[in-house]
Amino acid sequence: MPPATMKQWVVQDKEHDLDGLIYEDAEVPKVGENEVLVKLQAASLNYRDLIIPKGTYPFALNFPVVPGSDGAGEVLDVGSKVVEFKKGDQVATLFNQGHQYGEIDPHAAETGLGGAIDGILREYAVLNEQGLVKAPKNLTALEASTLSCAALTSWNALYGLKPLKPGQVVLVQGTGGVSIFALQFAKAAGATVIATTSSSEKADKLKKLGADHVINYKVDPNWGDAARKLTPEGAGVDHIIEVGGSGTLQQSFKCVKLEGIISVIGFLGGVDPKTQPTVLETLTHICTVRGVYVGSKALMRDMIRAIEANNIHPVVDEKVFSLDQTREAYEYMWAQKHLGKLAIKIN
Repeated sequence: MPPATMKQWVVQDKEHDLDGLIYEDAEVPKVGENEVLVKLQAASLNYRDLIIPKGTYPFALNFPVVPGSDGAGEVLDVGSKVVEFKKGDQVATLFNQGHQYGEIDPHAAETGLGGAIDGILREYAVLNEQGLVKAPKNLTALEASTLSCAALTSWNALYGLKPLKPGQVVLVQGTGGVSIFALQFAKAAGATVIATTSSSEKADKLKKLGADHVINYKVDPNWGDAARKLTPEGAGVDHIIEVGGSGTLQQSFKCVKLEGIISVIGFLGGVDPKTQPTVLETLTHICTVRGVYVGSKALMRDMIRAIEANNIHPVVDEKVFSLDQTREAYEYMWAQKHLGKLAIKIN
């Protein structure tokens, strides 16, 4: 049985930046009839976690809130009506707890762990069984803790609307979590991958992960044209994982194939109305630009089957933090010192 109390982090509000991130004692929650008690073993951070205390996250929030959406752990107890899990199961969390299958709806969009409802930067959590999946059998808890947001978002980008086919071309930007997962999933599917980066060191790592072509966007700022030249007959890229914002979106339009898809996932490079392409660019280039908000439990199960079948292992930064070092982990990630996913060992 778990202890009566535990340690947890809480974001008090969006007014105090990281000073509003508090480490405190709390009671271990009790299990309801449809709920599962999880001893959390690991968590991983997303860009979203960093901007919630900074007040720039655009989706549903309820303060104070336990932060963190991506976690993995062991089932300690289950409610009387739980059917999917039993004690001892290794599980991972679903980002939007209410998004079970199909398209996201307004209710599901307001069930984000670590934002609208209490997340996983704590020692124990009680979650509805709908909000968990069985972790891949080939992954450690640290690796499984990286799947909830970045991995599922990239899987949704590649398979949620117009599924990727072998032989197609995928472009990924940088070496963040979403981009690296998209690279791994695309290579497992038999696609050609073009990656962009800003350093030769990161270029080497991208090639080791299977990237067929790497473009240094600092050396070649007009990388959209360069990427198009790398595609068969210069026809363009089928799937673009767009994480940069206004500036990179301009280049993405330059290299997208007719009827291709640009999946907009982030705005790391900022939003500048002066450089941001207009919606009419979709007509000029005959393409789909799609905002992606993670994915459903059904999609996550599909992704986990692919991870097991292809023995895909998430790229986890070599520096792993402990739960009490969470604020340092936030600062490390904000400084962009990480490669792939940044993990926190909890239990």
